[in-house]
Amino acid sequence: MELINPLVEAYTARFTTPESATLREISEQTIAQHPLSHMLSGAVQGQLLTMVCAMIQPRYVLEIGTFTGYSALCLQRGLPEDGMIHTIELRPDDAYTAAENFKKFNANKQITLHVGNAREIIPGLPFTWDLVFIDADKTSYIDYYEMVLPVLSENGFIIADNVLFHGQVLEEPLKGKNAKAIHAFNEHVQNDSRTEQVMLSVRDGISIIKKKKNDEMVF
Repeated sequence: MELINPLVEAYTARFTTPESATLREISEQTIAQHPLSHMLSGAVQGQLLTMVCAMIQPRYVLEIGTFTGYSALCLQRGLPEDGMIHTIELRPDDAYTAAENFKKFNANKQITLHVGNAREIIPGLPFTWDLVFIDADKTSYIDYYEMVLPVLSENGFIIADNVLFHGQVLEEPLKGKNAKAIHAFNEHVQNDSRTEQVMLSVRDGISIIKKKKNDEMVF
């Protein structure tokens, strides 16, 4: 399903700060060589991640789903000097590519790559997260959300990618486990009195989620 008119997408890309030469190199390499290149964050979404990071100036960022490292590098561009990104990738081949990209662009001082199952890795990371970017297996979104929410800082944000899942969440009846899982996640967040959120129709859909203050909580 075509979610956004291609002319609109082209126009928004035209009036968005273009990706750097280094990011463009990663983008072109991924598109040319990776069979799942559609999973890459595009230039507009990448610039949005950079902007969000620059606005909130997080000390600790968690990314669940590294892929080839493009989104982590976009986050790193907006990171303060004392900021740190911990990014988790399940697939060893993608983790290797991401590690090479981080090394190539001298990002290792601010990006730590973990290879393995996020469910096992997250509990062992002793940080309070100021920003969490969820872009991994869709059937685990609710689990990831519940894992990170208790360790999200008071002014922290969660960004969830692919919340429109190629438009499949609009179909009736829902088909496919990923579309069903994403729709369930969207409902879960909507019904959670601990948080508030906005869903944006950027690329494949992004939700920005914020923990409510104690005096804002509704039970």
